[in-house]
Amino acid sequence: MTTEFLDRNLALEAVRITEAAALSSSLHMGRGDEKAADQAAVNAMREFLNNLSISGTIIIGEGERDKAPMLYIGEKVGLGGPKVDIALDPLEGTTITAKGGDNALSVLAMAEAGGFLHSPDIYMHKIAYGKKYEGLDIDPESPADDIITSFAKYSEIKIENIVVCVLDRPRHEMLIKKIRSTGARIKLILDGDVSAVIATSFEDSGVDIYMGIGGSPEGVLAAAALRCIGGKIYTKLIFDNDYDKERASSMGITDPNRIYRTNDLASGDVMFSATGVTDGTLLKGVLIKNEVATTQSVIMRSKTKTIRYVSASHDLRVKDIVK
Repeated sequence: MTTEFLDRNLALEAVRITEAAALSSSLHMGRGDEKAADQAAVNAMREFLNNLSISGTIIIGEGERDKAPMLYIGEKVGLGGPKVDIALDPLEGTTITAKGGDNALSVLAMAEAGGFLHSPDIYMHKIAYGKKYEGLDIDPESPADDIITSFAKYSEIKIENIVVCVLDRPRHEMLIKKIRSTGARIKLILDGDVSAVIATSFEDSGVDIYMGIGGSPEGVLAAAALRCIGGKIYTKLIFDNDYDKERASSMGITDPNRIYRTNDLASGDVMFSATGVTDGTLLKGVLIKNEVATTQSVIMRSKTKTIRYVSASHDLRVKDIVK
């Protein structure tokens, strides 16, 4: 597959796919049904993917085959053509969408075969910071207060002005205490750590560092975005039992203690597309008014570091939303 194919033919198609998923899931915004919102996004994304002239393999998807009937890890999509590896999250922020909160996205990344880390759908530790501080090297397994101190020295930002984004989960109780002990501030989020990691590379986002434990699929997708816009992420897979280790081994992961950095998670020529489902730091959400839906998307590419924003109007009198 040539990079020309990635650039010219897939950029617009990628946006159309995330637009479709965002439109479908937005119909469930604020209705309290996470499963319905997610399923609507999955249905739409799968339909569009299967109409592309590619031989696509889902590397990061909705889970493994026995847990996900569609868009599962290893599923083949497309009509046939160049081989493409795909990482996706049809609705990144199911709880956010169900509750009508901010920062829900539909996300898709594509790469040439072998471009994404192939791992089971398990948790991983994550630390990320933006492109201005890519020259900073840290020991990701050192205490959070040491990491923040190192970041403050390198960035020349006073610790009391550093904002660390963390998922609001009981498992982060000790992490939050450690961060607050430094004097740094914390932004707690309900969900959506892909957008939180991306936010570290946008100066007006108000987020300097992302820390915590989240899903490995989101880690790979966040790395794909950082490959395009700059930034650094450190991750380490969490194995709760021998079964998880066996699953990982079957996918080619041989060292359970390995630290995976940005290029380990997403390599080669990578394309990343996201469409807002609800309003957020990165993108505006879907707005439906007078039978017209408006969407805002971003499409990025690692090779050129190009970032394009796409605003679109969809006339719902002639365009059906996949449900």
